Amino acid sequence: MDSVYIRAYKLHKKLQGKLSIKTKVKPDKKNLSLLYTPGVGGVAKEIAKNKNLVNELTWRGNTVAIVSDGTAVLGLGNVGPYAALPVMEGKALLFKSFADIDAIPICLEVKTPDELIDTVRRLAPSFGGINLEDISSPACFYIEQKLEKILDIPVFHDDQHGTAIVVYAGLHNALKIRGTPNKKNLKIVINGAGAAGIAVAKFLLKTGFRNIILCDRNGILYKDRKKGMNNIKKEIAKKTNPDNIRGNLKDALIDADVFIGLSTARILTAEMIRLMKKDPVIFALANPEPEIFPEEARKAGARIIATGRSDFPNQVNNLLAFPAIFKGAFLKRAKKITFEMKLRAALSIAKSIPENKLSEKQFIPPVTKKLINRVAHAVAEV
Repeated sequence: MDSVYIRAYKLHKKLQGKLSIKTKVKPDKKNLSLLYTPGVGGVAKEIAKNKNLVNELTWRGNTVAIVSDGTAVLGLGNVGPYAALPVMEGKALLFKSFADIDAIPICLEVKTPDELIDTVRRLAPSFGGINLEDISSPACFYIEQKLEKILDIPVFHDDQHGTAIVVYAGLHNALKIRGTPNKKNLKIVINGAGAAGIAVAKFLLKTGFRNIILCDRNGILYKDRKKGMNNIKKEIAKKTNPDNIRGNLKDALIDADVFIGLSTARILTAEMIRLMKKDPVIFALANPEPEIFPEEARKAGARIIATGRSDFPNQVNNLLAFPAIFKGAFLKRAKKITFEMKLRAALSIAKSIPENKLSEKQFIPPVTKKLINRVAHAVAEV
């Protein structure tokens, strides 16, 4: 077992989990009748008359349910709801630490997407927002879409939209450094056509990029491809790869400006980077081992490099996005999270580094509570 895994295991065993419930007030003789019966009955009556008061009079207005079925946990795959729980606890810890939002892990043992949807629908009165986490593709798309329709609270699948927001923020700044702001002429290759890859492609299309090619383990996605396709891949294949190129990742990368890896370790080689245009942008975001390590990419001619790891500069970290999105939504009691809110979050993240300080060494900001707060208020403005 890796040394970091051993240390993490020992810490979790010592703590017996990372979360606990902390009360805001002590139930002493003076206020017990106000905190519980009989006084609380009056609060319940007011909420019964006006449902919206629940957000003002209970913790609901600042509480997120982190929901997972454990089918796509980190890079581990389908490990199930019990094994997903420590990861969801960690997510809750981040919500609280960086945005002061209470978050509760809800790991569900369900057999179908509809079971998960129905369970969340029944739990929704207790929460002000739903953060979907580590749910496999393509089920995650269906689940999010259905929940957005039936619930009147924000629903956000972080593996999709958190990733897309931070990738766009990083790419926005990377292209400024590279001096290639014309979105229509850029060729972008995304390796990985799961939840994150497809969400990034959709985000880039909505913001004006046109020449985007997605690849999966079966090669380039193109119209009418048969092998390894599902409805989500078929839909995105119609909107990307305008020249209907076929082949593998190597073929896709010929004359490409940008590589975005949301796939697997060491799949990108120095030889492939040399096929790209001069000074290519490389986002090697696979974890724990990237598609190519930064030094190797740099030697092959890459100028601007990001990874998903905190031990290298320019980490594409979803933590920059998801706490701020929910905090911004809660500030204005938003019922939905819109594309405009996501775009504002991305631009706020990007603009947190002044243009005169942008460099290859730093074009994606580190995570701070101050930055999360700034991005949250930018989201709230929308």
